[in-house]
Amino acid sequence: MSTSSSDHEGQLSHSSTSEKGRATWTFLTNHAHVLAVIHADPEKVLREVAVEVGITERAVQRIVQDLEEEGFIERERVGRQNRYHIIEGRPLRHPIEAHRKVDDLLNLIRGK
Repeated sequence: MSTSSSDHEGQLSHSSTSEKGRATWTFLTNHAHVLAVIHADPEKVLREVAVEVGITERAVQRIVQDLEEEGFIERERVGRQNRYHIIEGRPLRHPIEAHRKVDDLLNLIRGK
C-alpha cells in the first residue's frame, strides 16, 4: 500500500498510485498545470482551475500569486472577475530548463 503525505501545494500526494489505481505523481508541477489551464482559458475562475488541476482553491491562489510576482502572468480585473494573461517569452526558472521559455512549455502541453 502506498503511503501519503500532504504537500506544500495543497494536494494529497502518494508515493505511487491512488486507491483508484490512477497515477498520483506527474512530470510537471502544479505551477505548470495551473499555468496551462489559465492559458487555455484566461477567464476561468480559480475554483474551476483548482478542480481541473486537482488541488485546493487556496493552493491555486498561492500559485497564481507566485506566477504573478515572478512576472509569468498578469491579472486584469474585468467587472467582478479576473482575466489572466500569460507573459510569453519568459525563461523557465530551473537551470536545467532555463534555456527554454514559458511559451515552449505551453506549446508542448498544447501539442503544438
